[in-house]
Amino acid sequence: MKKKNIILTMLVILGVVTFLDRINISVAGSSIMADLGLSPSEWGWVQSAFILSYGLMQIPMGAFGDRHGHRKVLSLIVLWWSLFTAFTGLAGGLASLLIIRFMFGVGEAGSSPCSTGVISRWFEKSEVGKAQGYVWAASRMGGALTPFVVIPVMAWLGWRSAFYLLGALGVVWAAVWYWYYRDKQMGISAADHAENGGDAVPAAEKKALPWRTILHSSQFWIICAMYFFYAFGSWFFFSWFPTFMELGRGFAKSELTYAVAVPFIMSMIGNISGGYLTDKLSAKYGLKIGRKALGSTSLAVSAVCMFLAAFIPGKMAVFVFLSLCFGIFDLMLPSAWALCIDLGKQHAGAISGAMNTAGNIGGFFCGILFGFLVQSSGNYNLPLYMIAGMLIISAILFMFINPEKPIIKE
Repeated sequence: MKKKNIILTMLVILGVVTFLDRINISVAGSSIMADLGLSPSEWGWVQSAFILSYGLMQIPMGAFGDRHGHRKVLSLIVLWWSLFTAFTGLAGGLASLLIIRFMFGVGEAGSSPCSTGVISRWFEKSEVGKAQGYVWAASRMGGALTPFVVIPVMAWLGWRSAFYLLGALGVVWAAVWYWYYRDKQMGISAADHAENGGDAVPAAEKKALPWRTILHSSQFWIICAMYFFYAFGSWFFFSWFPTFMELGRGFAKSELTYAVAVPFIMSMIGNISGGYLTDKLSAKYGLKIGRKALGSTSLAVSAVCMFLAAFIPGKMAVFVFLSLCFGIFDLMLPSAWALCIDLGKQHAGAISGAMNTAGNIGGFFCGILFGFLVQSSGNYNLPLYMIAGMLIISAILFMFINPEKPIIKE
């Protein structure tokens, strides 16, 4: 197996671990709320504490990985968040839970931008969409596996033990990554990289970020705004979704395994398909079709599915339409992250970190607004209409991105 494919396999495994650690608190949400006596609005703050730190640290972590190398940086941040995953099981109330989840988010913030930085160095431009698709599909696989791991452990040992178990997985991954991976400069072939030892980040990689150029680019602000509104949809599935299905639509704990897993499997299929589609369409018709048209259409159709999930009553209807929604809007995800490489070039980690920061600000507001709307109205469907509107705005903004006009030139 080629070295770049081994590296991609390791990033795929990391994607699974990342979302196992992230989604476990959502699957255990109703049990934690009951055990610690938390209200829906307080639970919204717990969800958003992670999203806040996760969003704030995207740019610093992405730039840190670009500048100092992804071998050490990824090893460190995975070890960090794995420890705080385990610490979640020690929480005794709202205050401790808020602090632990905030610190957990600081570590997880580096996962996506640093993975993008690794892909930008090891894969050709024609392959980056596919590589991103596999990594994001793996994260959704982690989400799909979470109820099958967490619910049995909760039933056997309690919700706290699930966090101890999952925290240990990340520690193992960090050790293997540090032992195997070596940093690689963009534009250097794998053979030359191996011949030169490939352990240090070359001087060319340590150039300061051209923030003046970045901040004066309308492209930069449009892609950030697009991801801000998209994240209302994604973070619903990452945070409130299991609780919504259980308390809002009456799914039993035993039913949550498939009710949560199937939408994440649909998302996994969407990411893999989207990765192949964006590369194939870009090669045949150009980046405007392969990136922009695919992304905008996916978001618009997913908004319709989200609206129908809120509008049509019943357990099966919401299960079908939310599964479709998650799978369809994640068709655009490889396009969005490939755009960061198209537009950011050697600073793809920082650009993707900025985009994801904007997304997590959106996710932060989604978590809080969802809890506020439910507590004030007693209606779990009302926030879904809000999310559908946000996805429409994201689709419109995606149409104004020009993937053929880089923010940063080589």
